[in-house]
Amino acid sequence: MVKLTGYKKIKSAVFISGTGSNLKSLIKFSKTRKSPISINLIISNNPRAKGLKLGKINNIKKKVFDFKKNHKTENQIISVLKEHKIDMICLAGFMTILSKNFITKFRGKILNIHPSLLPKYKGLNTHQRALNNNEKYSGCTVHFVNSKLDSGKIILQKKVKISKNETKGSLAKKVLVQEHKLYPKAILKVFNL
Repeated sequence: MVKLTGYKKIKSAVFISGTGSNLKSLIKFSKTRKSPISINLIISNNPRAKGLKLGKINNIKKKVFDFKKNHKTENQIISVLKEHKIDMICLAGFMTILSKNFITKFRGKILNIHPSLLPKYKGLNTHQRALNNNEKYSGCTVHFVNSKLDSGKIILQKKVKISKNETKGSLAKKVLVQEHKLYPKAILKVFNL
């Protein structure tokens, strides 16, 4: 568990790869009085990630890293995180798997949001797989990150009902609405607030 010290907010980094809709909801949450975190850094593996614009809009530093040289890149990221005194990492649609070495350095301080009811449908293409298996429900999960893909301790989950004529796109939209609500709630739970 991450410890809150006094009333100072925990400096956090959000890792993104795409539109940054979860980043947007986390930024909004971080600006509320009840939020235990501040977002001080945005990191992406995609220079064209739309979510990077949120850094400029909200005056948050952003860095883009090329993950082709994974080990070297991770060491650079660790340096940047230390430089900004980052104590917590939120993965939000970050499409790169972090190494065991990286995760160990931030053990218990990395959260991820995943668009399924884990342990079902780890990895990619979760909505289509849920539909293919005629699931009645899907949803999203916030969990701690460990060295196995989408396998860390679950913090919170939110279920959504799959409609009769559900498509991959409609299910993705439904789940995303819940993701935006669930991530802040999970952060509050991590800090016992």
